[in-house]
This record gives sequence, structure tokens and C-alpha cells, in this order.
Amino acid sequence: MTTETSVMLETPPQSKSRLPLVGIVALLVAAVLVVVFATRSGTPSDTSPEAGFARDMAVHHSQAVEMAFTIRDKTSDGPLRTLSYDIITTQTAQRGMFMGWLQEWGLDQASSQPPMTWMAGHGHGGATPGVTPGAMPGMASEADLNRLRAAQGKDAEVLFLQLMIRHHEGGVEMAQALLKLSDRPDVRSLAQHIVDSQTAEIKLMKDLLTQRGAQPLPSILPTSP
Repeated sequence: MTTETSVMLETPPQSKSRLPLVGIVALLVAAVLVVVFATRSGTPSDTSPEAGFARDMAVHHSQAVEMAFTIRDKTSDGPLRTLSYDIITTQTAQRGMFMGWLQEWGLDQASSQPPMTWMAGHGHGGATPGVTPGAMPGMASEADLNRLRAAQGKDAEVLFLQLMIRHHEGGVEMAQALLKLSDRPDVRSLAQHIVDSQTAEIKLMKDLLTQRGAQPLPSILPTSP
């Protein structure tokens, strides 16, 4: 046996000694990928932004639907009745989606956490006129709702538009926060739709206010849509 042959025969043991290390690295990489994938696609937890968004937005939508029913029964104005109908049908359907998500995720429809906890640290709760710190942004107070119930004619139309513009601004704020906090495609898709559709309706309602010689309430957004 030549020296060259002897060297060739001694090479395999060196290769074998490196195989366990390569295998360990591969397993670690695979494990990391599994954890990342599970984190991104797993079911949202009870305290997740997705769960908080679904619960709070469901409550938010319920009030919008209530106000829309109120003005629908008070006005004969065609564009305003069409707007109220759109709010009733769209937000009722979206609320059903929120409740369906919570059921799919095995979560309760209510939480022991205060409203908007999921949005903490994302600009909510500042000293904005008409906004209670810690409350859902844009929500009308019980006094506001009583005023709307009692109002008639043009006064009811103006008050509804003012309250609903602020309500929509709150919905946009919540949806924009969710877009920053979640990477779930289904939740993000609906949140983006809320931003787009309610921004468009805010513009429409401002035009309807102008036609009535009135102005919106101070905006709760950094800049008006």
C-alpha cells in the first residue's frame, strides 16, 4: 500500500467527526423556523392585539349601528338615509366577523382587561377634547346619545354627523393601531378595509355637514382624513 493510498483511507474518519456538528446546526435552524412560523400563524392569545381589537371594535361597531338606526328613523334625506343603511349593514356584518374570530380562536367574547389595553403605548389616551383617557376612541357618551334621541329635524342630522365623524375617527385610529401590531392576514385585511371605508365616509359626512352650514367636532386624529 502506497503512502498516498494510506492518506486517502485515513480521510473518512475526519469527515465523520464533522457530521454530528452539521446535523446539530441543521436541527437548530429547523427548530427556529418552526418557532417563528408558529408564532406568526398560531392562534391569537386572550391578551393579543387581535383579540383586543376584535372585542373592542365589536363594541365600537354596536354603538355606530345604534346611532345609525336612530337617524334613519328621524330623517327623510336620501343621502343620509343611504349612509345610515350602509353603516348598519356593513358594521353589523363586520361585528359578526369579530365574534366569529373569537369563537374560532377559542376565546371569550368579553375580557377581564380594561378596554384598549391591547393598544397601550400606541398613542391612545392622550388629552384630546371629548376623549376620556382609557376609553375607546370616538365613542359617544350616554349624554350624547340621549341628545341624539331627543333631537329632531336638521338638529338631529347635524348632531348625528358630528358624533359619527368622531366615531369613525376612533375606528380608524383603532384599525391603524392593529395594522402596526399584527401580521395576521385576515385581521389586517379587515382593519385596512375599515381604515379605507371609514375615511371615505368621514369625507362624505363632512360634506353633508357643510351643506347644513355646520362644522365637525374637533378631530381626535393627529390630522384630519
